[in-house]
Amino acid sequence: MKFRKMHGLGNDFVIFDARQENIFLTPEDMRLIADRHWGVGCDLITVMDLSEKADIQAFFFNSDGSDSAVCGNATRCIADIIMSESGKDSCTIESGERILECHKKGDMLVQVNMGRPEGIREYALAYGGVENPVAVDMGNPHLVFFVDDLDVIDIEKAGSFFENHEMFPERTNVEFVQLMDKKNHIRQKTWERGCGITQACGSGACAVIAAANYRDLVNSQAEIELDGGVLQMEIIGDGNILMSGAVAYVFDGVLYDG
Repeated sequence: MKFRKMHGLGNDFVIFDARQENIFLTPEDMRLIADRHWGVGCDLITVMDLSEKADIQAFFFNSDGSDSAVCGNATRCIADIIMSESGKDSCTIESGERILECHKKGDMLVQVNMGRPEGIREYALAYGGVENPVAVDMGNPHLVFFVDDLDVIDIEKAGSFFENHEMFPERTNVEFVQLMDKKNHIRQKTWERGCGITQACGSGACAVIAAANYRDLVNSQAEIELDGGVLQMEIIGDGNILMSGAVAYVFDGVLYDG
């Protein structure tokens, strides 16, 4: 099976194209492919397929083989592939129940309309020095904690605890956020369910600006600084969230059985 390795701000993916050949991967296969010692190595597995509603349909799977439902950074990578194929500056991607509109904004720079956040609510939860998060549904679940100093938080310990909390039977992604002194400048670290700490998380950044706006901490625009780079975020008039950031091609390869 042919594949392409890409990343968005260090959040890396192994991408398969089911338009060209049949792709069948078990959770065990995906865990092996994602393993950075025994496989290709990635945060998520992505499969592109034909769509009757959009230019392409995308499926996302965590490194443990579980369903990721949506991934903003992988969506930007796929969008760049499709736009390069068509020679156009825009495309649409079917992701779950959403049709995501994507636009080329510059060399290796892609913007995605990630849709509207749903189910924003606050929880009275606390553990590991963080408390009172905001829950946001971006097609996948997120729990956003605002902290005074990210560098003193044990992301692995707290992230794992909340990912597997009994209140979230399907598990949840967890964001830890620090508001910087520059207006609308946010620093973010993410614990992704089924994956762990990642260099960046696009749907997480959407959840972060939604949660920060919900608490009146920022206005409709924000620059979100992640370990892998910067995402430009904007909440537009209809409540949809625009996410813009860089994508990168790493290499193409072929997987052989056995």
